[in-house]
Amino acid sequence: MVRNHNLAKAISDTGWGTFTNFLAYKLERKGARLVEIDRWFPSSKLCSKCFYQVKEMSLDVRDWTCPNCGAHHDRDGNAAINIRLEGIRMLKAEGSAVWSCRRGGKTKDGAKVESSALPYEYTSPVHRERRGSSLAMSNPK
Repeated sequence: MVRNHNLAKAISDTGWGTFTNFLAYKLERKGARLVEIDRWFPSSKLCSKCFYQVKEMSLDVRDWTCPNCGAHHDRDGNAAINIRLEGIRMLKAEGSAVWSCRRGGKTKDGAKVESSALPYEYTSPVHRERRGSSLAMSNPK
């Protein structure tokens, strides 16, 4: 990589911007849209079952149990669910049609996803104005 840390960061930021522009272009060609979730959205600290938010969680914590409902979460899997739900919430808030390929489908390990497992009537407890880098997609078809 580059020895100058500031230059390396600029190159990295440019690479991410190019990637998101490319992804948005490809999605637009298919009639879909890229939605950016706020960079500071607490996706890994928010329980995907009851939406309880843990105040502090160090980066070395890879799994945790919600003190409110007792649900056990893998940090990355929980964050993915919360990012998806926040993207759906944002799309529904602006009146867009939302297509979900996971509803009623199967997870990677073959377990069936129940209809009630990922509710469409999700209201995020966190709303921010800044744009970030987490992604969700919509397909109006």
